[in-house]
Amino acid sequence: MRIFDIIAPCHFGLEAVLKREIIDLGYDIKCVEDGKVTFIGDAEAVCRANIGLRTAERVLIKLGEFKAETYEELFQGVKALDLDEFIPEDGKFWVTKASSVKSKLFSPSDIQSIVKKAMVESLKGKYNIDWFKEDGNDYPVRVTIHKDIVTIALDTSGDSLHKRGYRKLTSKAPLSETLAAALIQLTPWNKDRILVDPFCGCGTIPIEAAMMGCNIAPGMNREFTAEQWTNFIPKRLWTDAVDEARDMIDMNVDMDIQGYDIDGKMVQAARENAKLAGVDHLIHFQEREVSALSHPKKYGFIITNPPYGERLEEKSELPGLYTTIGERFKALDDWSAYIITSYEDAEKYIGRKADKNRKIYNGMIKTYFYQFAGPKPPKRR
Repeated sequence: MRIFDIIAPCHFGLEAVLKREIIDLGYDIKCVEDGKVTFIGDAEAVCRANIGLRTAERVLIKLGEFKAETYEELFQGVKALDLDEFIPEDGKFWVTKASSVKSKLFSPSDIQSIVKKAMVESLKGKYNIDWFKEDGNDYPVRVTIHKDIVTIALDTSGDSLHKRGYRKLTSKAPLSETLAAALIQLTPWNKDRILVDPFCGCGTIPIEAAMMGCNIAPGMNREFTAEQWTNFIPKRLWTDAVDEARDMIDMNVDMDIQGYDIDGKMVQAARENAKLAGVDHLIHFQEREVSALSHPKKYGFIITNPPYGERLEEKSELPGLYTTIGERFKALDDWSAYIITSYEDAEKYIGRKADKNRKIYNGMIKTYFYQFAGPKPPKRR
């Protein structure tokens, strides 16, 4: 089976988490760069990565890479690619996104236009036709240019992989499913430990944790653009990948996962989302203020995404809110807390310096993942 360079983009700052996931799937890493990890794999790897990766934003097949400082060099570079090995004669192809960083070519719309024209010219010669109906399956292309190096890739995922299919209802500023999964993986939490999210919103962090605890693959219940690419990815590979993921699910687990929110409508939305994800029986959602946060057991985890105060009218409320978070955390017995926020005075009002602090971009917002580590529980005999 043919081997590809497969590119998996991710949130900036989470490359190491995604790298570990890819290695755990059994694939060799080719390179790790800002916001993406490239690995080696075949058509089966494309299917397994889409279904199994929790922290990747999408899965791309690299079609080619070359240097271009002019639009003519961009045109000729794309035209020279063996596009017919991927795109059939009736395929519908277009440039769904173009981005440029530190490069002489910087206009996304012009880049998209030139690449599309070059693809048409390339495929004209391959198929010996002058006009394409483009009434077949979708073959979306993504173009990135970094320091004048152009990367052309096919988008196998379609909708971003954060769209698991379970989140029908969201809060005003929801954490994406991929980011929530990455945050959990950056902690030592496992299914045997208590987890509480006192700002759960639509339930993303508790739901992702429950799915991890049961080993439910994130892409089990959604579709992917490349499922239709039977010209080089046989249908059976998707079926096999889903069967493999289904065999690994373990619903016979007993977890203590709780989500609180001050907004009763959000609590109801979280319950509905958890039900769609198939983990509603594993999570206790409750309408509760953070000031009421308590738990009788030791060695639990807070993993949460509290308000950042992005709107001016909310800024004045943050000192009191983060002071309360700190007080309730301190009252818990030997717990750990992991808090993502863009609020730069978080540590000051929580009343404790974080043991670790990781910079992560939540969309365009620079945030910090403050990690307050508690003691490890004694080993069971």
